[in-house]
Amino acid sequence: MLSSQVEYDTIIPNNVSLSSDRRVLKALEKWHPGYIDWWKDLGPVGFQDMLVYLRTAINVDKDGWATFDYVKMPDYRWGIFLTPSDSDRRIDFGIHKGQPAWQEVPGEYRSELRRLIVTQGDTEPASVEQQRQLGKTCPSLYDLRNLFQINVEEGRHLWAMVYLLQAYFGRDGREEAEAMLERHSGDPDKPRILEAFNEETPDWLSYFMFTYFTDRDGKFQLASLAESGFDPLARSCRFMLTEEAHHMFVGETGVGRVVQRTCDLMNEYKIRSSAAEVEVRKYGGIDLPTVQKYLNFLFCISFFGRRFNFELSGSLPLAR
Repeated sequence: MLSSQVEYDTIIPNNVSLSSDRRVLKALEKWHPGYIDWWKDLGPVGFQDMLVYLRTAINVDKDGWATFDYVKMPDYRWGIFLTPSDSDRRIDFGIHKGQPAWQEVPGEYRSELRRLIVTQGDTEPASVEQQRQLGKTCPSLYDLRNLFQINVEEGRHLWAMVYLLQAYFGRDGREEAEAMLERHSGDPDKPRILEAFNEETPDWLSYFMFTYFTDRDGKFQLASLAESGFDPLARSCRFMLTEEAHHMFVGETGVGRVVQRTCDLMNEYKIRSSAAEVEVRKYGGIDLPTVQKYLNFLFCISFFGRRFNFELSGSLPLAR
């Protein structure tokens, strides 16, 4: 779908022809104020009224798919973008292999698909909630912009899943969309679905490890969903992967910078023994044993906690 087919005449930029589907457009416009209230209440702390240099998706074409400009985050225009439809697409595996991809939800898989979409969608606002305090202690303006870029894109990924719920699951979908704004990361009464998204992200080493491991796990989850027999879900996740690459880049380069700084300080001050590594803290570095502890924890909750809980959530084999 070319940029000329992206609609900007509604508050929700999209390439799914919302203007011709009044039912879904009305449902999303009704959901929108609650989302903005959630963002203001549980989004990044202390920066809601500031202009931030952000990338905004405007197109699904690989050439010129985004624009960059200064925007206040509550005014960011979260859109709904699906990769182009392929009328000849077939299911590639499972007992339905070779059949046309599903354009509507198959009745026999309705509850499983809904749960799969809800579980994926629930992770997106959860990570924003986990990271909302980090702007107070950002190492640099570069890191601050990357943080906010990831935050708004996680918000857009939530919009992608909410669109699917509103467009294909009727009243059940509308109720699930509302519930995703009612659950909160770490809430004792209404926690997020996956335990990895109820953990705190209190500092930037946790954040870098989160974007290194949890977003990497999310990439593989999205890549799996991009092969779903339910074509709208597959097309949503293919575009989400375009943005997910940057999230992993932030984690990989962030962890790399931390380790490089530690090694530079160890060389500069002739710190050689593992027992003396903690001395690097005196010079503003993070000792390697502490880095290893953070790595162990985020690796475990990302690759085991998230995946195990995803399976327990009732997820459907993607095409059967």
